[in-house]
Amino acid sequence: MRDEGHRRRVGAVRPSHLMFTSGVGALVDLPNFAVLVRGLDDWNHTHAYGWERINEPRLLEELRKLPGNHKVEELRPAPWTEGTDQDPGGPAAGVGVPTTPFPSNFRCTACDDLVSLDSGMLTFENANPRRPHEARFTHNVGKHKGKKPLAVAARFVLACTSGHLDEFPYSLFVHKGAECAKASHPKLRMEDRGGNVGANVELTCINCGDHRNMRDAGGERGLESLPRCRGRHPHLQQQFEPGGCGKPPKVLVLGASNQWFSQMLSALAVPSGAGTTELDNLVEQYWDMLKDTPKDQYAVLRQFAPPMRDHFGKWDDDAVHEAAGRHRAALEGQQPEEDGAGVSPDLLTAEWEAFTSPGSHEPTPDFALRRLDGGVPEGLRGVFTDVVQVERLREVRVLTAFTRLDSPDKEDPTMVETVRLSGGDPTWLPASEVRGEGIFLRVSEDLLSGWEKRVAESTAMHLHREAYGTFREKRYSDRVGSGFERMRLWPGERYIALHTLSHLLVRAIALDCGYNAASLSEKIYTGTEGEPGGGILIYTAVPDAEGTLGGLVSQAEPGRLPHLVRQALRGALRCSSDPLCAERLPQAQADFLHGAACHVCLFVSETTCVNGNRFLDRRFVVPVGGAGQEKGLALYPEVP
Repeated sequence: MRDEGHRRRVGAVRPSHLMFTSGVGALVDLPNFAVLVRGLDDWNHTHAYGWERINEPRLLEELRKLPGNHKVEELRPAPWTEGTDQDPGGPAAGVGVPTTPFPSNFRCTACDDLVSLDSGMLTFENANPRRPHEARFTHNVGKHKGKKPLAVAARFVLACTSGHLDEFPYSLFVHKGAECAKASHPKLRMEDRGGNVGANVELTCINCGDHRNMRDAGGERGLESLPRCRGRHPHLQQQFEPGGCGKPPKVLVLGASNQWFSQMLSALAVPSGAGTTELDNLVEQYWDMLKDTPKDQYAVLRQFAPPMRDHFGKWDDDAVHEAAGRHRAALEGQQPEEDGAGVSPDLLTAEWEAFTSPGSHEPTPDFALRRLDGGVPEGLRGVFTDVVQVERLREVRVLTAFTRLDSPDKEDPTMVETVRLSGGDPTWLPASEVRGEGIFLRVSEDLLSGWEKRVAESTAMHLHREAYGTFREKRYSDRVGSGFERMRLWPGERYIALHTLSHLLVRAIALDCGYNAASLSEKIYTGTEGEPGGGILIYTAVPDAEGTLGGLVSQAEPGRLPHLVRQALRGALRCSSDPLCAERLPQAQADFLHGAACHVCLFVSETTCVNGNRFLDRRFVVPVGGAGQEKGLALYPEVP
């Protein structure tokens, strides 16, 4: 936590949490109060000894195409340094991600007084450096005899769809938009009777006696009771938008899941092209270090630059210099691209090319593939056309912005207004990297294209398309303008089949390989326009050793894979929720995006699914039967 002039440690999170749940602008609910993660302008890596920038050139190149990110030069991990275990109160405790208490209004648990942080009536206690989570504020007024009572955060805040966040205006709310008749700075009491229902919280002005219930701040009454949004971004040093915002704010309770959504980009570290060597890939990865360094200075880099010392030891200076020359010539030969600002980055094509040609590059510490000896096992030759064991992979995730109230649409980032991470255009962005393993399975293009023709005009697929349009209209109802397109970025028919097949395999793998299902992730490859494809990557990408133990790769062995796939497909034939599940289809006015799918048969955790358990339907993979079911919808009508 930042306290003008110094820092005090109040907790810890994993680096991955800064990408998914606790990043810049997020409210982190601690045991005794809440803090807001401050913007990148306040992050300081000066004393975070030993950190290295995270290198992923392909991701950085696509990242610069997004609005406001054209100045980004590097990706950095969160500031951190060792030493808190041995000396929890030492210098290492002052290195970390800066936060500030928010909201700044507190309720005394003894007298129910509502006290602001700048009133001078609160004392911050953080006496045990080995238990930073016990940090708390106490009410220090004289009427409390003996032990100072705990003060907890007043749990209401305001947010709007433009991503602004503000304190709840308690005094203005109690006095119905007017000033207190008896005091310029009235004292308020908040009687919290428990629960998270606004009607259980009563606010009273001690000076004049006015009182009001928090239920008046919700729904239609809230539109009349609350002032318009002031355009505040508290993570940017209390910055306000010029001229305010003017949108009607929404009341949120601390801990609400819609107070912060991350907007991320992620990419696998794949080789840049066919015929590249491990040295070529390293030169591309660390090009910022090598591009302006003459060969006679390589010895200095080998001594003082950790990347050169740790990764280039197998090659002499001449070999590194030649590889740098090849990379420079390749860059100079590239035609400058038009500005792609606003275009959704294409991060899957290079990965698809790498997986479909696993023998065209050398293995690296970040990426190593092996095609099965003898090709696809005999029992699966009608199911897949290629099976690749991904023995090593590295995934880089970068936080680019965030939203409030509505989650961002990664396929259509312009639909939801995002909030920047710093006051100006950033020169770096926070990122994390994880290593793992996986299995890549390719489905026959002839099989997929023939199936698409069969189902394109079916009633079931028509209902899925209509549900997609309805979903977009309902989700973005207050943003739909004259240029709104209902079916923009529809993922396509084959995506539903591949995504469903992926979930079936993930659930089967989790039962056999020993990995927790939440430790598995998926990527769906449907090709590009004019160059269709069909493939699934199931991989581990968790920030600990569980992701690289070899248990997943072993599931692709010829003696195991046929059994696993057979188990997945046969299990899809029936669900314990049938016939309700088997007969389910998106209906008119419904906005769910799945058909024959439920928690029993197909749904997986949010950390696993690439699309929030949407675009799933068993009937498009195997024949599920049931009353009134159309014929010929299954990708695999004959289950092996």
